[in-house]
Amino acid sequence: MSGRLALITGASAGIGAAFARLYASHGYDLAITARREGRLKQVAEDVRLRSAVEVLVLPADLADPKAPEALLSQIAAHGRSVDALVNNAGYGLPGPFTASRWEDHAAFLQVLLTAPTELAHKVLPAMLEQRFGRIVNVASLAGLMPGGPGATLYGAVKAYLVRFSQSLHLETYGSGVHVSALCPGLTHSEFHDAAGTREEVGAQAPDWLWMGSDEVAAAGYEAAEANRPLCVTGAPNKAIAALAKLIPDEWGMALISGQMGRMRKA
Repeated sequence: MSGRLALITGASAGIGAAFARLYASHGYDLAITARREGRLKQVAEDVRLRSAVEVLVLPADLADPKAPEALLSQIAAHGRSVDALVNNAGYGLPGPFTASRWEDHAAFLQVLLTAPTELAHKVLPAMLEQRFGRIVNVASLAGLMPGGPGATLYGAVKAYLVRFSQSLHLETYGSGVHVSALCPGLTHSEFHDAAGTREEVGAQAPDWLWMGSDEVAAAGYEAAEANRPLCVTGAPNKAIAALAKLIPDEWGMALISGQMGRMRKA
């Protein structure tokens, strides 16, 4: 993959940083972006020590509607184009829908829904022209489950990413462009720390439900290379996703609501 470039959002930690290391190990140069420039530089230094690749450090806040176009303009200014896109940036807004200001919900939608869709739309034409491209949209097991109380928009947005990826996969099939939605479950990363839910989730979820960021990224990379439209990571998560398809939504909603109630009491 020498000469190809992977753009990875949310690359300062967790799954995004794991994807950066993984794509670099396969010979891709990198463009990595997140809000925390210091952490991005640490990831870039680590990647350069592991792999002899070029790394563009592009700090940006995807909550800014101008950020996607600005990122791609910076990449073009270096004489590069995007051959692989990993839409990984994300976070959660815990609590009921009305507990957060609309401005916070709007920023959330910009980062997790609008920005990844715009980036895919802008990089896809060149991928189709060169008959090579990889797009990985990091969704979630939550996107395959019935809705539950709290973090109201999270599952809805992840469900969108799943359906968007499936449709784009069909539209690009046979073109050399591979599109996959990655649906991890509980993952050792900074996600729950940022959301302030580490203690309640950790107290309720058994160790065997958790996966490492490197495992999740590896599964996503392999799915994209094999051109599988959907990748649910780990046997337990696959079983949960299959069960969610089989039982009525009302039952699933009741189960999720009950589990959330137990977590809040823990």
